[in-house]
Amino acid sequence: MYKGNVLIAAPVHPVLTHGLEAMGYQCVHQEAITQQLAFTLITNCVGVITSTRLQLNRDLLDAAPHLLWIGRMGSGMEVIDIPHAAQRGIKVFSSPEGNSNAVGEHALGMLLALMRRISWSHTEVKDGVWKRDENRGYELEGKTLGIIGFGHTGAAFARKLSGFDMRLLAYDKYTPHHIPTYVQRCDSLQPIFDTADIISFHVPYQTDTIHYFNAAFLAAMQRPFILINTSRGQVIDTGVMVQGLESGKITGACLDVFEQEPVTKASEPLHSQILQLTSLPNVVFTPHIAGYTFEALYKMSTTLLSKIQSV
Repeated sequence: MYKGNVLIAAPVHPVLTHGLEAMGYQCVHQEAITQQLAFTLITNCVGVITSTRLQLNRDLLDAAPHLLWIGRMGSGMEVIDIPHAAQRGIKVFSSPEGNSNAVGEHALGMLLALMRRISWSHTEVKDGVWKRDENRGYELEGKTLGIIGFGHTGAAFARKLSGFDMRLLAYDKYTPHHIPTYVQRCDSLQPIFDTADIISFHVPYQTDTIHYFNAAFLAAMQRPFILINTSRGQVIDTGVMVQGLESGKITGACLDVFEQEPVTKASEPLHSQILQLTSLPNVVFTPHIAGYTFEALYKMSTTLLSKIQSV
């Protein structure tokens, strides 16, 4: 039985579209959609599958009088006006379970690349340069790492680190469902401020996390530390991070996300600050791909399908 059109406005695995079609939906594929085009296509849709390309704000939701549900590939619900969707009776599903492992692996990979100087030494060897002493690295064993935000991705990162003989601290303003025995839960940020050698952010983008890492946070840190961000770029005040790196308070940074993306189109003064970062020898960059693996695409798709089927 035909249930209506579903706008597929994000890359998905065929398991999702085949599953939706088996339920009676007709999928309208438009992965390269623009916000303007969405106003036309969404009019007759009962469902939308989205990622980060669309802003499902009040205006776009009101342009879809038949909309019953929204499926978000991954996490990051800031792209959807959740209160207005709830007011309209539109169900909203996300799938952070689907790409949390990918994010955890990526954060670990970036951290190892930084601490063991893998990126720089690789480039040097390719260029015929052989430097051993200059590329002497540091081990994770014995270090203290603070995880800020212990949801799906924070927990996944902790699992990856659990075999490295580290001290793992976790702070989350919300009560996590489960803290494993190899992680010490902190009721405040103070233990992280006092003892962390490495900090990794795994928080959502919302009002109270914008510039979570700011001048006050930097000043509160008692030891030089490595900064990792695979959550959202706006969580980090880029100017403060540059100051911390230049002063040596931040000994290195692993960045998968930025305050404006793509960074090539960032406006001033952010563009200049990012250029400063690219000139530093102790920063590892990737273009927002931490949760963007082939396996994660499948897992997010199956997770969303299961949640849509459940209602």
